[in-house]
Amino acid sequence: MAVKIGFDNEKYLQLQAEHITTRRAQFGGKLYLEFGGKLFDDYHASRVLPGFQPDSKIRMLQTLKDDVEIVVAICAGDIEKNKMRGDLGISYDTDVLRLIDVFRGLGFYVGSVVITQYAGQPAADAFIKRLGALGVKSYKHYPIAGYPSDVAHIVSDEGLGKNEYIETTRSLIVVTAPGPGSGKMATCLSQLYHDNRRGVRAGYAKYETFPIWNLPLKHPVNLAYEAATADLNDVNMIDPFHLEAYGKTTVNYNRDVEIFPVLAAMFQKIQGQCPYKSPTDMGVNMAGFAIVDDAVCQEASRMEILRRYYAGCVERAKGQADECVVRKLELVMQQAGVTPEICPAVAAALEKEQATGKPAGAMVLPDGSVVTGRTSPLLGASAALLLNALKHMAGIDHKLDLIPASVIEPISTMKTDYLGHRNPRLHSDEVLIALAISGLTNPLADMVQAQLKNLRGCDAHFSVIISEEDAKLYKRLGINVSCQPKYEIKSLYHK
Repeated sequence: MAVKIGFDNEKYLQLQAEHITTRRAQFGGKLYLEFGGKLFDDYHASRVLPGFQPDSKIRMLQTLKDDVEIVVAICAGDIEKNKMRGDLGISYDTDVLRLIDVFRGLGFYVGSVVITQYAGQPAADAFIKRLGALGVKSYKHYPIAGYPSDVAHIVSDEGLGKNEYIETTRSLIVVTAPGPGSGKMATCLSQLYHDNRRGVRAGYAKYETFPIWNLPLKHPVNLAYEAATADLNDVNMIDPFHLEAYGKTTVNYNRDVEIFPVLAAMFQKIQGQCPYKSPTDMGVNMAGFAIVDDAVCQEASRMEILRRYYAGCVERAKGQADECVVRKLELVMQQAGVTPEICPAVAAALEKEQATGKPAGAMVLPDGSVVTGRTSPLLGASAALLLNALKHMAGIDHKLDLIPASVIEPISTMKTDYLGHRNPRLHSDEVLIALAISGLTNPLADMVQAQLKNLRGCDAHFSVIISEEDAKLYKRLGINVSCQPKYEIKSLYHK
């Protein structure tokens, strides 16, 4: 079955690059571009806009690469608290180094790192020293009393004027960060203040994919963004400033709408006038113009909302999310008309568990068929499901054992007798290694391995919370996973 496409990625790249170029010209050529969300590996966008490539933003920037300079912002408080990226499991300061490596590997010029909200934090000092040893320039921006409401103080020598001026050499300054709350916007405003004092013409724009401003407020794509940011309490809303200025209904989110009057006042004080009449005006996102099949995007977004709901329920079960997050996700589901029935894997996994009395999983394959797998003495549910899915796609009888017990049992023994595991069953990554070994003597095992690339984009659901090892492997394969919010065993501690 062919993958449904709802988004024209090439059209998007062209439109986006042209629009950013036009915006730069509006300000005389130098533009500070605040990048919200993920600059690359944007899998949320690729899930809700089928056809959107996860690296689209960085590919678009590569067309402007000779003009681009990247500045990475990180909050000193986040360094001090050792704030972690939940998706990668690394600290924000470590992620800054990762981002620099990635950008440089793609041929981009990374000019510097700015430490925002710096107030002499020892961990921030250590990081600055480390950056220096690595040959990376760094700058300090300081807390400003009364930010963001006391405009008179902010836009003064005692406010933005105290920040160190970031020396730049290119005309398109991309300001990015490891995560939200890093001070990207404040960094841009600080630079505008200093540039203006130096007689340098410069402008500011914001590049954020969601919510998509020219889609309806309650469009599933925009509701999926609300689901993705339920823990941040973001809410999509009609941009009242845009409606008043142009008589047109556009969508933005609450934080940008709330801060706009303050930003407008800052622009007025820094440059003598505000170039924008609304938060929507500040944005440069052209994603809405590249949607070619709205129905496909709506369907994909509803599936994403369901996944986010289950993820929120699992986080609640783990003690990592408040009840209010789940309540908000339930509200978003109601608004989008989402129920578990839209994903056939949910019912199939629960039915399999009920029939066998064992934890189970189910997966919807590209041809629309649903396969299941359950926990057995030697395989966990996720490992069994993975094997069964691969067998189905390779056209191999489900009952045929591709991996002989003589391969699985020594691995199980190693886990329990030598590695201290209580559970002898193989995880998904271990079963793939066993499959590779079996391929040395069994050509069918090789056939099955070749199907791994065809699992990308499939939806899987499990009747219990699966292990971190299994979740990571499924993610690496590009499989969308959701779980019922319950553990396989009743204990207080879970790895």
